[in-house]
Amino acid sequence: QVQVVESGGGLVQAGGSLRLSCAASGSILSINAMGWYRQAPGKQREWVAGITSGGSTNYTDSVKGRFTISRNNGKNTYLQMNSLRPEDTAVYYCNADILTYGGGWTSRGDYWGQGTQVTVSS
Repeated sequence: QVQVVESGGGLVQAGGSLRLSCAASGSILSINAMGWYRQAPGKQREWVAGITSGGSTNYTDSVKGRFTISRNNGKNTYLQMNSLRPEDTAVYYCNADILTYGGGWTSRGDYWGQGTQVTVSS
């Protein structure tokens, strides 16, 4: 069984900062890419940032220069969000591409956390 859990959301004024954390645990052999998505009210979920197992990063244009994704020990990822804007308000989700083991089998799957709310006031 695998769990992905986010934390660190909250309410912040425009121009402020927040740091989101994501931890994966359970029967994990390895984790390939990890990433962050967000979903604002009435909108589709969108990709925000990603990081590979080798540390390569990529960002959607609207957050470049403001957000930084990082990773340590292969099972945790972080999203440092600076210069926050009201349009960054959303539920932020962590996603991980995980190779798991159990019952003599290995299996690769896409795992999601439950989401953490980020609200930026103007």
